[in-house]
Amino acid sequence: GMESPPQGTSPGPVKVGTAPNRRLGSVRGVLVSSPPGRRARLSSPGTGRSSSEAREELRRRLLGLIEGNRVMIFSKSYCPHCTRVVWNPFNVFTYLSFYSSDDGANVQEVLSEITNQRTVPNIFVNKVHMGGCDRTFQAHQSGLLQKLLQEDSTYDYDLIVIGGGSGGLACAQEAAILGKKVMVLDFVVPSPQGTSWGLGGTCVNVGCVPKKLMHQAALLGQALNDSRKFGWEYGQQVKHNWETMTEAIQNHISSLNWGHRLSLREKSVDYVNSYGEFVEHHRIKATNRKGQETSYTAAKFVIATGKRPRYLGIQGDKEYCITSDDLFSLPYCPGKTLVVGASYVALECAGVLTGLGLDVTVMVRSVLLRGFDQEMAERVGSYMEQHGVKFLRKFIPVMVQQLEKGSPGKLKVVAKSTKGPETIEGVYNTVLLAIGRDSCTRKMGLDKIGVKINKKTGKIPVNDVEQTNVPYVYAVGDILEGKLELTPVAIQAGKLLARRLFGGSLEKVYHTFFWPLEWTVAGRDNNTCYAKIICNKFDNYRVIGFHVLGPNAGEVTQGFAAAMKCGLTKQLLDDTIGIHPTCGEVFTTLEITKSSGLDITQKGC
Repeated sequence: GMESPPQGTSPGPVKVGTAPNRRLGSVRGVLVSSPPGRRARLSSPGTGRSSSEAREELRRRLLGLIEGNRVMIFSKSYCPHCTRVVWNPFNVFTYLSFYSSDDGANVQEVLSEITNQRTVPNIFVNKVHMGGCDRTFQAHQSGLLQKLLQEDSTYDYDLIVIGGGSGGLACAQEAAILGKKVMVLDFVVPSPQGTSWGLGGTCVNVGCVPKKLMHQAALLGQALNDSRKFGWEYGQQVKHNWETMTEAIQNHISSLNWGHRLSLREKSVDYVNSYGEFVEHHRIKATNRKGQETSYTAAKFVIATGKRPRYLGIQGDKEYCITSDDLFSLPYCPGKTLVVGASYVALECAGVLTGLGLDVTVMVRSVLLRGFDQEMAERVGSYMEQHGVKFLRKFIPVMVQQLEKGSPGKLKVVAKSTKGPETIEGVYNTVLLAIGRDSCTRKMGLDKIGVKINKKTGKIPVNDVEQTNVPYVYAVGDILEGKLELTPVAIQAGKLLARRLFGGSLEKVYHTFFWPLEWTVAGRDNNTCYAKIICNKFDNYRVIGFHVLGPNAGEVTQGFAAAMKCGLTKQLLDDTIGIHPTCGEVFTTLEITKSSGLDITQKGC
């Protein structure tokens, strides 16, 4: 613990300029702008405690100092950078109160766990971690430091999350569970074709979920063809109805949208369907569909705005082409389709449309599935060609022209070779672009508060606790630079971020992933499946029983059986990132015990 100042020193605040230049130990805390007569102190945790208990007590006491003081500086008496901050030209540090520590090494280690910073000075202003000397000077130059010092710490919200997708919703709800006042801002800018959707983000509305349902529709068609080989006889010609399929998919998605809204309401999270844009430090402007503006403030912000499909930037692309934003709710069958791109989105969409009996061509600029194992990628391409997908390799579109209006109409596509002067033309009913996705970060006022983004990609650099260069602003999900773009990662990152910010947790995301293909059927009850584990409470909640009722239950159980042989515990399941969307991922998020009597009905994705 930290002792009182040595005898003979003043028990009250010491004015800057007259502070004793006395070495007080290996670590020193500096309390700035404290009320008169108030002094920072950490008493000894006492004897008779285990090292882990003492460490936890020290952590709580440090957090108490951070929470309880307007400005808190942890420093070393012999550090020149600490002196730069304390004896500063800012004219904002009024009073200092020093305390010493005989346990400085432990203090510094616990501080590094709390802040992810091992250097001193380690500075907090109004509970916001500023960082060290350089970042504090930068904050002064940008006006952030003065802003934080002048704030009366009264904000509209403890946390505002911008973006109602997987990561944003997970973070918001976890923060609310921890007792914080939280708002979620979510607004879908319509696609060039006018498509928009409800709460839940890309995965629920225009990504994993509808894609999976369309895949199942295609697989059902293939199963019909296979069934004759196993004795099924039917004379009537079977055909697919696009409108019936999309209606079933959209009905399912609407139920998920409502489930997310209900979950926010149950946790007292304010949901506002408006576009969020920073206007100054700690303040955002929210603009609704009618153009009405409202201002909100928060102590902390989480950016979870995700990404949207990229366009080619050629004549006719936004006027006549669609993307994955539009496909899953398209009100008519797309007919003969050109898919532009070689991403997994491009190949999945091409596979679905081919499976539904459509004429599909994929135009590839370079290689299939860049970034994936190329042997596997080419095997995928070869399999698709064998099953009717045509490929135009080493070509890129240069113009899309409308020949006929309609649902669908007719489009002429002119493309040029990437290897030489050759050009080709083709006529299609629909052109679907799947050439990549851009981060939604450029039009939300990040420059006004100094948040740095990658100028080329729009992605936001963060440290390993999802903190941006502006201390009170965090980010999760697909917009993070150098992170994998997966729904389960965003969900876990959002939950853990909220727990670190508001629950005293130190846990970070551990990146281990799997990427399979699984299927469900639109129109079936979400709660037909059932999952249960039995744990031994007296043996670290070791899993001793595993039960699953659902598709491919044997395959699911086989994997978990191996884990159980290795000593699987409930905590290990909780720490595992789920494979989404699958039935088996539910075992990584089980929370309700049978003895609680709570309702286990699934309300969201």
